[in-house]
Amino acid sequence: MDLGLHGRTALVCAASKGLGRAVAFALAREGVSLVISARGAEALNATAEAIRAETGARVRVAPGDITTEAGQEAALAAAGEPDILITNAGGPPPGDFRDFTQAQWLAAVQANMLTPIALMRAVIDGMIERRFGRIVNITSASVKSPIPSLSLSNGARAGLTGFVGGVAREVARHNVTINNLLPGPFLTDRLRANAQAAAQAAGRTADEEIFRRAQSNPTQRVGTPEEFGDACAFLCAAQSGYIVGQNILIDGGAFNASFN
Repeated sequence: MDLGLHGRTALVCAASKGLGRAVAFALAREGVSLVISARGAEALNATAEAIRAETGARVRVAPGDITTEAGQEAALAAAGEPDILITNAGGPPPGDFRDFTQAQWLAAVQANMLTPIALMRAVIDGMIERRFGRIVNITSASVKSPIPSLSLSNGARAGLTGFVGGVAREVARHNVTINNLLPGPFLTDRLRANAQAAAQAAGRTADEEIFRRAQSNPTQRVGTPEEFGDACAFLCAAQSGYIVGQNILIDGGAFNASFN
């Protein structure tokens, strides 16, 4: 299926690894020119080279911390007037909410709520003027089904979700869509790191821990970054202009409800 994106430009955040990287690859295969951002310049440049080699797409890099004003300015300057914006940032640490400091709460809100809003604010008027825009925020399945140990993430991402619910309906008439993708467990470095910590405590290997977790999912597996990337690319398609303000779970059916 041709997604009608050839010649478009996208800014993809946290794209050197994991889900952001998979989204960048998926968009590049559709003929999208990319600006990719991440904190680690070495990994970011390696990803850019891999995308160029596989797809022939134009890829520019904007190293920096996207949760800071400097990082946002660098990414936006490189992107110019993007047609597509994919916001993404690592989740805050787990723990008991009683132990978190004010600084940790502010950092979580900055990374997972205020940063996406700032990026949207910077690009949305241009999208409206050109009558095409696709914004996808990568959030978390915990928005639908809060995880007690992830209270920082639960709170900050829920704030972003509420914001998007309002503004998405204000801009939809201009063929600008804003949606949220809510990933469950995907085979990324972050999943492996979390599994490694749990495995050590239980006397298992990380692969054994991931396998055990996968058995509780209806698919009996964890997701692959590639299938997440393709789903995100579809939300950016020219044909997806009637999908507005949605929170789409990609979790293998782990969230058990008749209506999501």
